[in-house]
Amino acid sequence: MRTVEAQLRRVLDAAVRPAPIRVDISAAQGLLCAEEVVADRALPGFDQAAVDGFAVRSVDVLAAADEPVELPVVGEVAVGSRQAHRLQPGQAVRVATGAPLPTLADAVAPHDHTDAADDPASRATGHRARLTVKTPVPSAAWVRRVGEDVAPGDVAVRRGAAVGPAQVGLLAAVGRTKVLVHPRPRVSVLAVGDELVDLDRTPGTGQVVDVNSYALAAAASDAGAEVVRLGIASTEPAALREAVASALARSEIVVIAGGVGGRLGEDVQDTLAQLGPVDISRVAMHPGSVQGFGRLGAEEVPTFLLPANPVSALVAFEVLVRPLIRLTLGKQDLHRREVTAALLSPVSSPPGRRSYVRGRLLRDRATGEYLAQPLGSSGSHLLSSLAEANALIVVDEDTTEIGMDAPVRVSFLAPRS
Repeated sequence: MRTVEAQLRRVLDAAVRPAPIRVDISAAQGLLCAEEVVADRALPGFDQAAVDGFAVRSVDVLAAADEPVELPVVGEVAVGSRQAHRLQPGQAVRVATGAPLPTLADAVAPHDHTDAADDPASRATGHRARLTVKTPVPSAAWVRRVGEDVAPGDVAVRRGAAVGPAQVGLLAAVGRTKVLVHPRPRVSVLAVGDELVDLDRTPGTGQVVDVNSYALAAAASDAGAEVVRLGIASTEPAALREAVASALARSEIVVIAGGVGGRLGEDVQDTLAQLGPVDISRVAMHPGSVQGFGRLGAEEVPTFLLPANPVSALVAFEVLVRPLIRLTLGKQDLHRREVTAALLSPVSSPPGRRSYVRGRLLRDRATGEYLAQPLGSSGSHLLSSLAEANALIVVDEDTTEIGMDAPVRVSFLAPRS
């Protein structure tokens, strides 16, 4: 029986990473930058006021440390003004936050440093002929200097950085409309099984609704992939081969649910063998022990054969497929966050297998300690308990019983923050 670590190494070694692509910055959210974005313009592009107040020469108001300094107000500069203003010695100009600073002004006196703070009407309208500065302001005070944020030649967004809202904003600020990124891997998901019917049909005796293609497609999307759900594939060999070959041609990863056991499994495996070697093995995990993996097609696309049972399929996906998607995305951290929690009720595990027990992760408000409540029984068919779970309690291979209050390793199922 292969260990989980050994199986995961085989999977990650098969990663097929798509070439970087250039996209509009609005489409880059959540992806990794694949280039060093060097700014060719300054940010800010001009000296500007950081607060509402009055642009002054700092040397003209130094004496305000001893007694107030009175200055004439010779104009006003609004946000977006393109008119040149020149400040003469001993003058002040009213400025709004973000407005360009007049020539020769090197500081801004906020309203609270002046008698404007005592005159609400004047402060609201801006109409005043003279200003009394009660507190000195040093050079560069309340001023955003040109290039203070980003100077020409600076790296605005680094290669390998995750593109989030701040990065998108910075790309826009330095004038970039497009950026080179590592694209989302394309994942095709299909299900096989003579017992399967789609959602638009009522299952009869011996039939079940195709849960897997929907659930696994959602899991792949949650992991960050671009997903194509192909639904139920025919088990007729030629049709199945054509469906899988088509998926291989447009995907970096293919996930097939079903076809790992029984007579149908043998037929599916024989068909897939025409596209490349598929290794069906037992992995030392529960649920989802029996599974298949291979590199199929001319591009040796990583292809998974997961159990037909939806819970087993989703747990196997979480443990093995999700890390591959994150690696293909270029992520450094391939796994969900893990914490240690106190067990609220006992759990058992098959000997020699790593169990992933569905659980509810809680937090003790008084102590901050994590608590883990196992959900339902250990039956791998209980999809409802997985839907209720927000975590998986991990029980190592050499452990068969864990008692109440014992510390356990718990993996989050909620999306990573």
